[in-house]
Amino acid sequence: MRKLSVALISLALLLGACAPNFDKQEEVIDNSTKSKENAIIPKYQISDKFYRTLLPFEPSEARGLTVNNLNTRYDINEFEMGLMRIAQNTFDPDTYVFREGQQLKKKTVQSWLARKYTKKQLAELKLKEEENLGLNPVDPGTGSIEARNEKAPIYLAHILEHNYLIKGEDDKMKLAGVTIGLALNSVHYYQKEQYGDVFDVNIKRADMEREGKKIAQEVLKRLRSMNQLKNIPITIALFEQASSDSVVPGNFFAYTTVKQGNSISDWEKVNEKYYLFPTDDEAKEKHREDVVAFENFKMDVEKYFPNYNGVVGKAHYLEDELQELSISIPIQFYGKAEAIGFTQYVTGLIMEYFPEYISVSVDINSVNGPEALIVKKADQKEPFVHIYE
Repeated sequence: MRKLSVALISLALLLGACAPNFDKQEEVIDNSTKSKENAIIPKYQISDKFYRTLLPFEPSEARGLTVNNLNTRYDINEFEMGLMRIAQNTFDPDTYVFREGQQLKKKTVQSWLARKYTKKQLAELKLKEEENLGLNPVDPGTGSIEARNEKAPIYLAHILEHNYLIKGEDDKMKLAGVTIGLALNSVHYYQKEQYGDVFDVNIKRADMEREGKKIAQEVLKRLRSMNQLKNIPITIALFEQASSDSVVPGNFFAYTTVKQGNSISDWEKVNEKYYLFPTDDEAKEKHREDVVAFENFKMDVEKYFPNYNGVVGKAHYLEDELQELSISIPIQFYGKAEAIGFTQYVTGLIMEYFPEYISVSVDINSVNGPEALIVKKADQKEPFVHIYE
């Protein structure tokens, strides 16, 4: 018994020496809001892709609008995470702390997403001129519904705000930067009558970009009129929302950072794109080698289950280089041993078919739920494999 006790004490001391210290978080005063309450900055970042977040977490008043205004859950996720990637070009994750947007209230966002009204329309709606804040084009009001929606589609679908804070004197946090994402429609959906059929209008990329940049200029002007945003850097990024039936998200295509003033002088191009493997024709044309590698991987999976062909992949390209590949394999197993064997087989295929410089993740699912997760980060020699109990 004594030997066992000594062994357990030694093991506890060893683990205590090796484990990271999570006890000492950094306490600060949140000086960026009227409350000026004590807050905590987490000591550790789980990845250089993510910002540390000021705690307790303070949700944006407009947060629920994202789900209502974007077409798919893929766009919802990418709009938020992509905006964080854009932010890293200006706000270093090692220096800045993230907080959800606090400047744009729910009512403000809703009013900005509306159409602009004519004087006659304002009178009919019993609105004042100062309430005429819509950033989308005026409904012409004449002609058929189809013609009106063709001529003046809804370009702006949603506005997302992120705040970035830094620690100043006396451990006080202050607002030091803002990013604004403008989600723009590639397809405008409308109804001729309430609860009626949904019709659509495709929006040309050139028109969407032109209108998006025009809207961004007006948004910047309005932001600069707010007291806390008069003299801090503001980044505005344009996001092309995918159609409602898309199984891959849209993408950001341009951004600008204005450190001072209320005028946008130039834009930075964002060259990123998502494709669905192996069915996307554009991917087959532009990235044939990557698609062929995926198809070979898929064929080897089908050798294990000859009657199965449900392997799909979501590929993320940045500057025309494949960065990440997320693969989904829904399949039927008849026992845990079979699932383990299949997972080991797929892990070997990942290391065989995909180059070291890309990140690959594989979700293996059955009717019973998730069975296994395989993750290989870029330049990682050994993948992480988890078998769900």
